[in-house]
Amino acid sequence: MGTLQKLAKYTDNYYDDRIISALKAPIRFAFIVVGMHLFFLLTFQETILIKKILNTLIVYDIFWAILAILEAIRELLQKFANRFSEDLYKEIGNFMMTILKILISGIGLGAMLQVWGINITALVASLGIGGLAFALAAKDAASNLFGSFALLADKSIRIGEWIKVDGTEGIVEDIGMRTTKIRSFGKSLITIPNQIVANNPIENFSRRGVRRIKINIGLTYSTSSTQMLTIVEEIKYMLYNHDSISQKETLLVNFNAFGDSALNIFIYTFTSTANWENYLKIREDIHIQIMKIVEENHSDFAFPSQSIYIEKIEKLSK
Repeated sequence: MGTLQKLAKYTDNYYDDRIISALKAPIRFAFIVVGMHLFFLLTFQETILIKKILNTLIVYDIFWAILAILEAIRELLQKFANRFSEDLYKEIGNFMMTILKILISGIGLGAMLQVWGINITALVASLGIGGLAFALAAKDAASNLFGSFALLADKSIRIGEWIKVDGTEGIVEDIGMRTTKIRSFGKSLITIPNQIVANNPIENFSRRGVRRIKINIGLTYSTSSTQMLTIVEEIKYMLYNHDSISQKETLLVNFNAFGDSALNIFIYTFTSTANWENYLKIREDIHIQIMKIVEENHSDFAFPSQSIYIEKIEKLSK
């Protein structure tokens, strides 16, 4: 294997390196099986049972090697899938890989059963007796399979996107034949059946080009009407001239309510990016600039408070 790896380094592509690396374990196992076969052969202890076990191990090793090669050329399969869809080539490639693995594993299982003299044709035919029960048991599996087809066809989600579905929020890690795996922001892995993902509203946060900033600030009641108008206009001017605020979206700054303990200003705008980290930096900058505007206009932010007025009543003497 070491010699093959050295030779593979002289080639232009890296798939041969991956294939050789993937075949390391199956080849080692093959040497073990051959060694066992020679041991029993030389000691004249190779019975029919041992021969069947060794033949089963050989078949197993062959199909293990095929599956390992498939995994090594996963990217090649994704490049092939890119011809059909540039947006979903990874998802389609992974889906094709899963189907191929299932087919090869099924053929391998059939080959191992043949070693033991089990008639595969008769076995498959006998499944027709319990066909109805099997169909009922496989109903959910079929729903999940068609759900995965629907997700790939609609292009509603992709691997790496931030979504929220059926109360679950996180980053899509994998779209399989049966389930979709979502990594939550708490780093736990959540597995959802595809039929649930396909049949529920999906909120895809990664597909938005902007992100909303919605702020309510309260100024003290000592703020005059002139100060209020100036503060509102300066905040609006600041947002209209901010490089990271989207000027194509709605932008509102209004003195909108007399609160219980504050004069409320409503601010509604959108950042020009949906990236969470950049959004937090922009929001922080907006907050600081609003604070400066309020300070420069000699006003102050209010906090929940109550004023108690006591009326003095003189006691009248008779």
